[in-house]
Amino acid sequence: MVSGGRANFRRGAAMTIVGSKWYSLGLLLFAEVVAMSLWFVSAAILPDMIREVDISPFQQAALSSGVQAGFVVGALTSAYFGIPDRLDPRFVFAASAIAAAAANAVLLIASPDSATAVAARFLTGALLAGVYPVGMKIAVGWGKEDRGFLVGALVGALTLGNAMPYLISYAGGVDWRFTVWVASIAACVGGLVVLFAKTGPYHGVASRFDPSVVTEAWTNRRVRLAYAGYLGHMWELFSMWAWIAAATSASYAMRMPAPEAAQLAKITAFTVIAAGAVSCVYAGRVADRIGKAEVTIVAMAVSGASAIASGLAFGGPIWLMFAIVVVWGIAVIPDSAQFSALVADASRPDHAGSLMTLQTALGFALTFATVQLTPVAAAKFGWPLVLAALAIGPALGIVAMMRLRAMGPDPNA
Repeated sequence: MVSGGRANFRRGAAMTIVGSKWYSLGLLLFAEVVAMSLWFVSAAILPDMIREVDISPFQQAALSSGVQAGFVVGALTSAYFGIPDRLDPRFVFAASAIAAAAANAVLLIASPDSATAVAARFLTGALLAGVYPVGMKIAVGWGKEDRGFLVGALVGALTLGNAMPYLISYAGGVDWRFTVWVASIAACVGGLVVLFAKTGPYHGVASRFDPSVVTEAWTNRRVRLAYAGYLGHMWELFSMWAWIAAATSASYAMRMPAPEAAQLAKITAFTVIAAGAVSCVYAGRVADRIGKAEVTIVAMAVSGASAIASGLAFGGPIWLMFAIVVVWGIAVIPDSAQFSALVADASRPDHAGSLMTLQTALGFALTFATVQLTPVAAAKFGWPLVLAALAIGPALGIVAMMRLRAMGPDPNA
């Protein structure tokens, strides 16, 4: 009788944990979607801003790359001080999302061609470093065997959030302030919602500030190779996401009137980015079965081929260009989650948050340059060549992941 009671107690406790897991992850994913909708606000509304104010090409790029630069500063600071591993990640996420919403709202009062607008986007990016990597820290704390799926779902939510400004902008028409308002309010809601989530049984907490944690990125070969693959992936990702609307608009305009091409490009950008949200979740399931490194190799092979194909199809039939970039969008993001999961697998639980945050900081440092230089290169060399050149990153990333796979199974995974 006693043993039966204990068994029932254990089953009840296990069911409680499972229920809490999916309840908490549901809240986390919702919060991630709405908070990360702040990222591409300026890219989504840029064409409408330009109709109102004459913005230089450098300023146009700075409004997008400023977010990348801010994220790098915020992520490096967070990783150095071990914030994701030392503080309650839910409170870090909430405070960061609400503050980022306030920074984004500065666009409502600052002139789009001003240094204040760029500074607001920089601050938004810095604060989002307390949302995305911290969200991964919460997610990986809920499992080990299904960690690829958990991080895949989190990155899928991030991806959908990044797509949302394009859809909001389409709904708001030429009123770009509508997009700023909606994204800011949504991020505030996300910050409040995540407070009701819980941390999982695998959540690790660092007892003290230990800046030496970051050296594990160089001394741990598995972590180092995962970082290298991630950098190849990031060479391509944010340049594609930030400028796919501009690139497809230019391509479509060779076959249809420019105003119609611009509107179609907004829907294209939303579809391209949102399609990756679905593939992230599916790829996470596959990665838990066949291996995370294997999934990254396949994803980078398809995305690199799509980059080249988009350059070749530029200016061609609209349906063909649309189809190619949607396939690109499906393949360009699901490997991102697996790079993070590989780092989590190869590191100590109480170091995972800081190492994943450092990983994203390095990746976004690279994207600061690529996002800023992409439109400049397109003006000089043309979109077809620039789109095709984005395949360089996945090619190098595949080499790193082949080396990681050759090391055999991770004993810590």
